[in-house]
Amino acid sequence: MYIKKILVAIALIGLVAAAYFANMVYKAMMKPNTAFNNEAAYIYVPTNASYNDVRNQLEPLLLDINSFDVLAEQKKYISNIKAGRFEIKKGMNNNDIINSIRSRNLPIKLSFNNQETLEKLAGRVATQIEADSLSLLNAMKNEAFLSENNFNMATALGMYLPNTYEFFWNTSAEKFRDRMLTEYKRFWTESKIKKANDIGLNPNQVIALASIVYEESKQSSEQPRVAGVYLNRLKIGMPLQADPTLKFAAYQLPKYKNTVIKRVLNVHKEIDSPYNTYKNLGLPPGLIAMPDISAINAVLNYEKHSYLYFAADAKRLGFHKFAKTLAQHNANARQYQRYLSSQGILR
Repeated sequence: MYIKKILVAIALIGLVAAAYFANMVYKAMMKPNTAFNNEAAYIYVPTNASYNDVRNQLEPLLLDINSFDVLAEQKKYISNIKAGRFEIKKGMNNNDIINSIRSRNLPIKLSFNNQETLEKLAGRVATQIEADSLSLLNAMKNEAFLSENNFNMATALGMYLPNTYEFFWNTSAEKFRDRMLTEYKRFWTESKIKKANDIGLNPNQVIALASIVYEESKQSSEQPRVAGVYLNRLKIGMPLQADPTLKFAAYQLPKYKNTVIKRVLNVHKEIDSPYNTYKNLGLPPGLIAMPDISAINAVLNYEKHSYLYFAADAKRLGFHKFAKTLAQHNANARQYQRYLSSQGILR
């Protein structure tokens, strides 16, 4: 009888221990463990992160971080951290959370448009992926990469076509750059290259001209006509005389740093620069800003006409008046100059 009681007691203790263990397992694996009210929260795990790095992000999001620690160790997540952007849905249990942050790296939508320089582009991209602006800039300016792919420092910005792209957050600088090269090559189909060749330009030159067109007019409906004016000038050996290139040349000089040129003056036309298209024939060495794809397509599909001139339209701001003769152009230009003066814009 005494031994029987001992065995019963041992059995009861075993049942209690098993129940306690089962409860611990339930709490660690099956019980909801999120502490936020939104439908989902996200963590961003850097490359080479430690478990503590992940834990620090998770702690404010979980009801019981200790139970998470227990399961993370049992499932060997602690020694197998994955970098990326991960979603934790409201009501997830520890097991679901570990499965999510171990294998479900979610992409992000990365976008950029109209960044004027590689430096500004690198800064914009660095706010959206793990790579920092310095590593991005170094990758973008890598001389071996540029030379191998027919770019140089003057044309390098043209490789980056403004759009929205899908990336993993933990993309490296080099992988970002290489993906942009892929997108660039995908854009330049055989038909586009043929169109460029038909007007006597290569892709870099098309983008250089598109950057001027875009700086002249943000109106996509008008861009093919503006492109046609510049191509007409190129055909007859006339200087492009593009005011945006003068501004670009001026901004390279210390005198014009941190200034905004609202009105192009004769003094700007005397700047000694390969980007001064009043002094130099043909296209400048590279693009002056990042053009929209609409402006690139406007050059490739330019409007065929006889216009050689255009001036901003004071009555339709953002649009232009086009002219076939210098006399008509001068009349149009005087109207716009009078408008600028009436607005107190003198330089």
